[in-house]
Amino acid sequence: MIRFTNVSLVYPNSINTVIEDLSFTINEGEMVLVMGPTGSGKSSLLRLINGLVPHHTGGILAGDISVDGISTQSVKPGGLAHLIGIVGQNPLNGFVTDIVEDELVFGMESLNLPQDVMRKRVEEVLDLMSLSPLRNRSIATLSGGEQQRVAIGSALVMHPKVLVLDEPTSALDPIAAEEVLSILQRLVHDLSLTVVIAEHKLERVIQFADRVIYIDGFGATHIGSPEEILLESTIAPPIVHLARALHLDEIGLTVREVRRMTSQFRGKSIAPVPTETHFIGESVISISSLSLNYGNHQGLKRVSTEFKQGEIVAVMGRNGAGKSSLLRTIAGIVKPSQGGVELLGKDPAILKGYSRRTSIGFIPQEPSDLLYGQSVQEECTQSDKENHIESGSTFKILNDLVPGISPRTHPRDLSEGQRLALALSVVLSASPQILILDEPTRGLDYEAKSSLIFALKDFTYVNNRTVILATHDVELVAELASRVIFIADGEIVADGSTSDVLLSSPAFAPQVAKVMAPVPWLTVKDVVRSIDANAP
Repeated sequence: MIRFTNVSLVYPNSINTVIEDLSFTINEGEMVLVMGPTGSGKSSLLRLINGLVPHHTGGILAGDISVDGISTQSVKPGGLAHLIGIVGQNPLNGFVTDIVEDELVFGMESLNLPQDVMRKRVEEVLDLMSLSPLRNRSIATLSGGEQQRVAIGSALVMHPKVLVLDEPTSALDPIAAEEVLSILQRLVHDLSLTVVIAEHKLERVIQFADRVIYIDGFGATHIGSPEEILLESTIAPPIVHLARALHLDEIGLTVREVRRMTSQFRGKSIAPVPTETHFIGESVISISSLSLNYGNHQGLKRVSTEFKQGEIVAVMGRNGAGKSSLLRTIAGIVKPSQGGVELLGKDPAILKGYSRRTSIGFIPQEPSDLLYGQSVQEECTQSDKENHIESGSTFKILNDLVPGISPRTHPRDLSEGQRLALALSVVLSASPQILILDEPTRGLDYEAKSSLIFALKDFTYVNNRTVILATHDVELVAELASRVIFIADGEIVADGSTSDVLLSSPAFAPQVAKVMAPVPWLTVKDVVRSIDANAP
């Protein structure tokens, strides 16, 4: 179905070759996972499949790519629209209409399909992707995860032979991600749909993949079964790292497989190791009876809570539960319909300029909204100047988070994860009292995520700052957060320590917790520390 023949790709001004002399074939009805470090070229490989690279993005391409016998160099990307459906990293950039149902219909209208066919397909996809309650909603009012489901639905409604997905679960909650991936697997098996998917959250998708293409970021690629690739890869889901830490004879790809291998560790009587404790100071944010309405839709319903100095608080919940609404209200970006927010004794909406930068740092779901310079160097230099810090400080923060970014690169040419790291570096350089992040791990590989965890812990505990993040990444929460607030339908339904909240919810429990239950371990570090402490 998809054939790469001696394909090489390099971008102008790039110091590395993205792909070098790559040849492979993806068969009909196969699900292939593309993995690799942040910025290694996964998105470029996906765009090669439908001709977006180099037709729209530039670059020097050698070799040939064909899909269903059609060379991508002989037709423009639009000529493959009937054959290939593609969902990008940021779905909002691909929407054409304002209303969910109109967006689903748009592609079919462009191909002049009959009215009855369009109506039937729309109803099928609305049910398949659980979009029926959203069919008349404005896309702008949807959460990031809801927008992602609409984008996937818009691709599926075209009945493509090939579906190309760039991080399709990055904004989905664990339950929605499982549903979407199960739907894709069913389409692969039942309709012989060919799926190529790039994803950093391997714990979600690895069990569904038939083969893996690993891109190392320096032009080299490795292709094999998931077991073959993960056996040597430093990029791996938590259960693979757990298998390595416990010196198991083999690795497993699913919780069930690894649970069977670790029964001897759960059967032991092991005293729990005390968790780390850190200084918790006075309240810095107070929220009382907070309500927020979007027209007839109620985003938040009389929410009351507080955040203290020295806390790292994760806000979790299903897509559309109200997490981003809460964060945006705390940051003073939207005005509450009822109730109020007091931040450092002030209304956050009145903070301006330098006072605002040193009080609140806010990273939205789309970090590009914060970037306006013509190069990475310009962004970093401007940040150093505005925050009155030593020249080069912002770029150092960036290099610690994601090494290897050229200062001459334009922010729009960075990968999603690299743009996030740049925006975070700019915000951190002001050393705000309170840092608010909305889905901070989109586009980040495990190594970059580890760097982020270290940076946020250092920022919080060394400087006595407060960090609030909304995320669906349960593995991040297990490693980073000291407290979890769970929101459902605009209301707080749980608020407690990370272990208490995560272990009480099977759907939101991290992989290690599922493997080692009922022992209350959340991370690989917890397991190793406890076993070592109880060793004779």
